[in-house]
Amino acid sequence: MSAVDPKLLHHARAARSYLIVAVVLGLVVTGLILSQAALLAYALAAAALGKGAAAFAGTLALLLTVVVARAAATYGGEAAALRAAARVKSQLRRKMIAHCLKLGPAWLGGQQPGAITAQATRGLDGLDSYFARYLPQLVLSLLVPLAVVVTVTATDWISGLVIAVTLPLIPLFAALVGMHTRAQTRRQWRLLAQLSGHFLDVVQGLPTLKAFGRAKFQEKVIAKVTGEHRSAAMVTLRIAFLSALVLELSAALATAVVAVETGLRLLYGHLPYQAALLVLLLTPEAYLPLRGVAAQYHASAEGTAAAESIFQILETPLPPQTAPVTAPRGAGTANVPDLWSATITLCQVTVAYPGRDVPALGPLSLTIDPGELIMITGPSGTGKTTLLHLLLRFVEPAAGTASVSGTELGAIPVDAWRAQIAWVPQHARFFGGSVAENIALGRPGATRAAVEDAAGLAGAAAFIEALPHGYDTPLGERAAQLSSGQRQQLALARAFVRDAPLLLLDEPTAHLAPAAAAAIDRVVRDAMAGRTVLVATHRYTGARGASQVVKVGGPPADVASRPVSGLAMAANP
Repeated sequence: MSAVDPKLLHHARAARSYLIVAVVLGLVVTGLILSQAALLAYALAAAALGKGAAAFAGTLALLLTVVVARAAATYGGEAAALRAAARVKSQLRRKMIAHCLKLGPAWLGGQQPGAITAQATRGLDGLDSYFARYLPQLVLSLLVPLAVVVTVTATDWISGLVIAVTLPLIPLFAALVGMHTRAQTRRQWRLLAQLSGHFLDVVQGLPTLKAFGRAKFQEKVIAKVTGEHRSAAMVTLRIAFLSALVLELSAALATAVVAVETGLRLLYGHLPYQAALLVLLLTPEAYLPLRGVAAQYHASAEGTAAAESIFQILETPLPPQTAPVTAPRGAGTANVPDLWSATITLCQVTVAYPGRDVPALGPLSLTIDPGELIMITGPSGTGKTTLLHLLLRFVEPAAGTASVSGTELGAIPVDAWRAQIAWVPQHARFFGGSVAENIALGRPGATRAAVEDAAGLAGAAAFIEALPHGYDTPLGERAAQLSSGQRQQLALARAFVRDAPLLLLDEPTAHLAPAAAAAIDRVVRDAMAGRTVLVATHRYTGARGASQVVKVGGPPADVASRPVSGLAMAANP
């Protein structure tokens, strides 16, 4: 078991200055501990010899100054370490979010969002104890015992030898208990993450559970997971309390041994009174940091366990299409085709998801010319959404090639590629903010006029203006105050305001009334003319005016029809 997590220290580089301050102040505290003991021993010895208060008044004033300075140095070290913890937590959260975005929806679909949220919030908050108390205490546990042993040995070598022999018992017992604590804390954290993820799923699916009469069953499941987490937490606490008892008992016995042998030699006049006082005052200080570091290890175990879960996410390899593309030596900036004029070509492309035997799409061959309106039809589960995800580069081809005007799709920087695409998913997400801000997510910095024009094209202007504050009405969590059709219209407005050359629509009219759906069909055919539009849909009525109708999932004879420029064939084998 390592006393310090090297991965955490690696991520703590951004907070190195604060950690250096904490270590320096730890050195100061060590010197002040020795000074405090020496001054107090001198003052007590002087008082025992019958000297007047005036004889050691200066010593008492200096002792008071040392005590205040020790408290200030301890406070300053903890404050610096807390700032280090805040920086590390912020850095880890940013890295985790950035990496999750690079991994994409295909990876996130197999995860529990509630568990990831718990790791990034409650879990990382446990790092406060690790940086603010455990690491500073670890520095003191190395410096203070060494300084005490050297000082005591110089004063009385027998007492110094006793302390040096008994000191290793504390870290030995702490290591034995710590290994069990680490395993138990990991189990406790896994159960908490499982509980968080399951609880989020239950809350989100509560209407479905109530409709099908399964709410009571989920209550039992949550009660079971909660009970397991409670039991794991109580086991962890029991270990922490028992370990504290073991460490306190060991330190007390070791201190008692030093006190007995020092007292006996003092009684027989083999040790000066001031030297004996110095030894007795410093002996508890030798064991105190070691007991403290063991206690703080238990307090910080939850944070380190959560950090390990986040490191697993950060170490998840990125899909090839999100990896940085290295240009050939001597080449200029990577060429990014302009989708206003570029042709997209898919040649025998197959997409497969991990853990599935059957490909999700393909083999598919398709040519998408600029300005085309293409309808993607077919039964559910045949690859319509997967085709859009392929063009968004959320997934990569398992076989075949995808190119844009002769340039391999994988050689185009992802951000530059997606900057030319607007997308409406089946279930759009909305975030805290006003209606206008949620629409403007499609084009940051869009003017209010552009936002209102996009809302008008999507048929959303009427219901938005009827809201209490119009476009400034705040949307709650997941825009729950809006109907599914209204949310879909906002998603369309977000795509329209983007003004992108390639528009990908996944069931854009699925939740709309027939009149609203017909209006969106007209917008796609007329207002979006000049753009390349791909629409994945179950409806065939919107296919009028389409340059291609691609049917996925059927036999080749029933694959597609192309009223304008031919036929695009796509079928699962």
